[in-house]
Amino acid sequence: MARSPLLPVGHHFVTGLLLLTASTGCIDAVSYLALDKVFTGNMTGNVLFIGFSLVGSGVAPLLNNIIALLGFVFGSIIGGRIVGQSAPKGLPRPSRGVLIGGAVVMVGLASYWLVVRDLGHPALLIVTALLAIVMGAQVSAVKPIGNSDVTTIVVTNTLANLARDSRLAGGIGKNWFPRLAAVIAMGIGAAIGALCVAWLGGAVALLAGTVIFTAGMITLVTADRRSV
Repeated sequence: MARSPLLPVGHHFVTGLLLLTASTGCIDAVSYLALDKVFTGNMTGNVLFIGFSLVGSGVAPLLNNIIALLGFVFGSIIGGRIVGQSAPKGLPRPSRGVLIGGAVVMVGLASYWLVVRDLGHPALLIVTALLAIVMGAQVSAVKPIGNSDVTTIVVTNTLANLARDSRLAGGIGKNWFPRLAAVIAMGIGAAIGALCVAWLGGAVALLAGTVIFTAGMITLVTADRRSV
């Protein structure tokens, strides 16, 4: 099959990363809208919220944001330890294990949420922490792929690079399609999560994010096998 000129070499990896990016948007919609205004994937927002709260101008609970931030860092550390600092390029077995483990944790959290319906404050903090750990760990898991255009958890640098390298800025439009697709994927995922929260509740929205996450994981595993 001929490769699309819009997609770089290893575009199957890009597709998987875009799905993970969409899942981050969906899960962040869940955590912000249903877990008391906290992000579990976008740590830039949490750092800002923490700063606002420290000077008495916060609209989000300080403790929740600190827990999410620490959970994300812990997940990244654990994921880095499991995958290793010199992992082969692609999606090695340890990376697959981290992603599978993340999907299992999210299914468990969504199932528990469906059963109890309303999360009490301790349970809400635990769900927040575990989701943040999953998000941090998946960043470490996909690191060996080596794609700097689709980072799965943040699109600020992606958007900046898209604009900086555009023809309007005097560039050649390098990798414009995957960069633009990453921004759109994050937005679409967030919209899906917000709609699910509004219509069906946070637990179902989390399941939707898990489905997208799992689709991304399967796509990456398939891409890695094709690259062998």
